[in-house]
Amino acid sequence: MPQRLGVFGGTFDPPHVGHLAVARAARDSLGLDHVLLVVANDPWKKSPERVVTPAADRLAMVRALVAGEPGLDVSDAEIRRGGPSFTVTTLRELRAANGDAELFLIIGRDLVDDFPSWHESTEIGRLATIVVVDRPGYVTDAQRGWKLLVVPPVDVSSTELREQLRDHQHDVGALPNISPAVLQVIRERGLYARNVDDSASVQRS
Repeated sequence: MPQRLGVFGGTFDPPHVGHLAVARAARDSLGLDHVLLVVANDPWKKSPERVVTPAADRLAMVRALVAGEPGLDVSDAEIRRGGPSFTVTTLRELRAANGDAELFLIIGRDLVDDFPSWHESTEIGRLATIVVVDRPGYVTDAQRGWKLLVVPPVDVSSTELREQLRDHQHDVGALPNISPAVLQVIRERGLYARNVDDSASVQRS
């Protein structure tokens, strides 16, 4: 029987319990053999607007997030490839490497309206089944043929977490939406600390 592979790409800046909830729900609800959390090298739709944490640091955090989770794996394919991260290229590589595997691309409902602007979006739909995560605050209907993945709401966003981490470096253990393992990576690497001498270096949401 062909493998069923979930592809959950993102900037993961930082990864949080909401990301983990989505990956677990996709694995369990869709009967996936593996869910690959694909860390973007250069998220080309975001990088022109704000400074993004280096890819190696985001990769380390995602690895910490899913360590020991059955069926959840981390892919550094886009980082190794370098340059802007195009989902269609990642799916083509996975198709070439995994033969007849069935691919499921997991995206947030907030991305549905913008999906036609993705690089070769039509080809993405040919390579993988699109799975839309039902997130609070969005009412856009999934496109015909796309699957809907209902995940219990988790009130968390990476943007808010970056702000909290910058403002509360002395007490980051008080952030329940970031796992202890991810917090350890943040501490060890000194990530998200506010640079009071150079406000231009602060990552913007």
